[in-house]
Amino acid sequence: MDGRATAEAARASSAADPARVPDACRMTSAQVADLLGADPTAGLSTDRVTERASAHGPNRLAEPARRPEWLKFLDQFRNWLIGILLIAAVVAAVIGDIKDALVITVVLQINAVLGYLQERRAERSLEALRRMLVPTARVRRDGRESVVEAQTLVPGDVVLLEAGDRVPADGRLTVAESVEVAEAALTGESQPVAKSVTPVERAGDAPVPLAERTSMLLMNTAVTRGRAEMIVTATGMRTELGAIADALRTGEEPVSPLQIQLDSLGRRLAVLSGVAVVAYALTALLRGESLSDIALRAVALAVAAIPEGLPAVLALTLALGVYRMARRGAIVKRLASVESLGSATVVCSDKTGTLTLNEMTVRALWTAGRLYEVTGEGYDTAGEIRSTDTALIHDLRQAVLPFAVCNDARLTDEDFIGDPTEGALVVLAAKAGVDADRLRAELPRTGELPFDAATKYMATFHDEPEGRTRVFVKGAVDVLLDLCAHVRTQDGVQPLDDRYKGELLAVTQKLGGAGLRVLGAATAVTDSSGATELPALTLVSIAGIADPPRPQARDAIALCSTAGVAVKMITGDHADTAAAIARELDIDGDVVTGADLDEMAEDELSARIDHIGVFARVAPEHKVVIVRTLSKRGHIVAMTGDGVNDAAALRAAHIGVAMGITGTDVAKEAADMVLTDDDFSTIVRAVREGRSIYDNIVKFVRFQLATNIGAILTLLGASLAGLPAPLTAAQLLWINIIMDGPPAMALAVDPARDDVMRHPPRDPAERILNAHRLFAIGRAGAVMAVGTVTLLALARVQLDPDTALTMAFTTFVLFQLFNALNARADDGPLLGRHQFRNRTLWLCLAGVLAVQVVAVHLPWARSVFGTVPLTAAQWAVCVGTASTVLVAELVLRVVRPALRGSGPAS
Repeated sequence: MDGRATAEAARASSAADPARVPDACRMTSAQVADLLGADPTAGLSTDRVTERASAHGPNRLAEPARRPEWLKFLDQFRNWLIGILLIAAVVAAVIGDIKDALVITVVLQINAVLGYLQERRAERSLEALRRMLVPTARVRRDGRESVVEAQTLVPGDVVLLEAGDRVPADGRLTVAESVEVAEAALTGESQPVAKSVTPVERAGDAPVPLAERTSMLLMNTAVTRGRAEMIVTATGMRTELGAIADALRTGEEPVSPLQIQLDSLGRRLAVLSGVAVVAYALTALLRGESLSDIALRAVALAVAAIPEGLPAVLALTLALGVYRMARRGAIVKRLASVESLGSATVVCSDKTGTLTLNEMTVRALWTAGRLYEVTGEGYDTAGEIRSTDTALIHDLRQAVLPFAVCNDARLTDEDFIGDPTEGALVVLAAKAGVDADRLRAELPRTGELPFDAATKYMATFHDEPEGRTRVFVKGAVDVLLDLCAHVRTQDGVQPLDDRYKGELLAVTQKLGGAGLRVLGAATAVTDSSGATELPALTLVSIAGIADPPRPQARDAIALCSTAGVAVKMITGDHADTAAAIARELDIDGDVVTGADLDEMAEDELSARIDHIGVFARVAPEHKVVIVRTLSKRGHIVAMTGDGVNDAAALRAAHIGVAMGITGTDVAKEAADMVLTDDDFSTIVRAVREGRSIYDNIVKFVRFQLATNIGAILTLLGASLAGLPAPLTAAQLLWINIIMDGPPAMALAVDPARDDVMRHPPRDPAERILNAHRLFAIGRAGAVMAVGTVTLLALARVQLDPDTALTMAFTTFVLFQLFNALNARADDGPLLGRHQFRNRTLWLCLAGVLAVQVVAVHLPWARSVFGTVPLTAAQWAVCVGTASTVLVAELVLRVVRPALRGSGPAS
């Protein structure tokens, strides 16, 4: 589509939406001015500004629709598990168990407050966006320059900008003198982008990617070099920044896998506790027990059947995970995010600063017909320029001289001052033994042609004692070839003929194909002093520059692969650059650009997305599309980012991860987790922590529900066998304290299994209480019930009833000590060193045993629990019976594989 056709289409579109000019980057500045009725030399009149302000509104981001705070707080109680726990608190208070009632109430209040604070994150993200907006702007109106509030800008306003200014709205350039703009926050482009007034030429009708709109300035980007004038084409919510704000305002965060599973668990427990209480009450009534005893024991059973300690254990488990992550460089803002990260199946990572160092580094140097490798990373001068053939190494000082002198950057003790690319060239010079600062002092600059987007080179002039002028030039290789008459070769300086030009272009293509940014260096000497025009130049060297991968990123990605977590790179950089970094990091898959995404139908993207490893040249809306497409395919998505352009995708992902060093406030507010070191490997450590947390939640649920099932089956079994109830209401509540108390809490701090990252992530749809775990819980509960009831029956034959009941009570309590070891194993080996790694659990189990001894032997405790003292032999029988729950599990694990024709699994 040519500029005239674009202008006609824009004029038709502008009639429907006069507050935005579509495809302004493809139009000439004169066409845009004509479309908006603007005069670049005089600006809009005051009357026209007033008229447009009334029609288009202020140049600011819309306020979010605010829901009443009290409703946000009440929303935190809208799930099954919370409802059941509220009922449990009421029941506990009715039967006089004030402690449990208070604990449940306090824990639920804490959970509600945490959830409420989480609700406000979207609002804070928008507030952070609004804080970033420019407060004032320099404009031309009524033929005069003035400074106005930025929110008063309207389409057609002429805005004047200089280096250091932030752009107050989207606009089309009318004047661009050596302009470069930092757009990383919006586009992800790691380097400042050169701007010009030349319309963007692009075939077809597809939108031009943000990073390629070189004739446009975008709201909230920063002018880093030059002087510019622009005509405002979009304000407020119609800007590209406004589109991001709208996505933040209207987008919804996905529900975490843990929240889904806990809601499902709540519904199942509601059914379980209801059936248990009704079954026991009916059985007891048929046996003729008194209504008062039935009611008291049924209520106690209902309290025991509900895991009211789950929120406390969950909060403790997640809080400890958050604490451990904070010590390792990750600040978690939402507790559930830690567990969600453990179930992640895909990590979508930004390239610059996360997978790479965000420090430009010269990786290759060509000079005199030879290509050299440059070692070292970032702005550290440690490293060397080396070749496999030492016999061909030339004097590299002459090769790097133009890069060092035609340069404004300066190294400091810890970093550098100036442009990142120039900083990388100064480091290159240092590796060749050239001190750029000393050399510049010896060759003072007498003239300069600054870098310009149109010329694509920079030149400096230096007077020499003999009355001559030395010229140093650096810039795009294709431009320098047109300015050079000679080239430095292995045989000395030679005329730059077609053969040498072909060789140089081949080198340039080779380095560019490897994802390197290519710069050439040239020099010349003139016989006149004070020269300011370029003579015929001699090309002396070519440098290939890149932002190198973080050393630890490749290992972290390999660990992700082992753990079944796919890594996808999403970046605003060019496809070649992104693909080269992906190859170095072993990120597999196709390379797709934002333009390719625009041409894909939703079904096509969904079918291909699992096979795509790199998304390059993407816009903010592409990132959201990628995240949502992955989510629809059943993935749990973690998304990293640092710019304003990442905020909407961070919020749309299950886990948004912002960079703490380079990240904007908007990204940090939108994210669930902030990395203090901007290191991808920290995310992998967080995945490991999340998996460990989920494992510990499973252990707690398995431990507690096995006890619940055991208590229910024990009471039912005793009733059906015609035996007295083996557990009183007081004893049931004591067992309930064991389930919710120290042993249960100790499971929350269980260390991660050694093989936790050698398994694929769990299926997001997998229930905490899947068929395997339900069978294991039922099996353990049945063993407890059979053991307790059998012991009670046999003891009643040989001993008095009180001793038999005390042994049954003690046996059931001891069952819990062995059950805790069962719960820790889950799918892992039942016996081994791992059982001794949780010292806290062993101390808690020892504490429970000591308290049970008190309950059986001290007079005041016996009056509370209705117990009598036991002999050592009777204690031994209780311990032996209780150990059967562990022995039965061990036997099953040995027999089951043997029956399937394989060897033992543990």
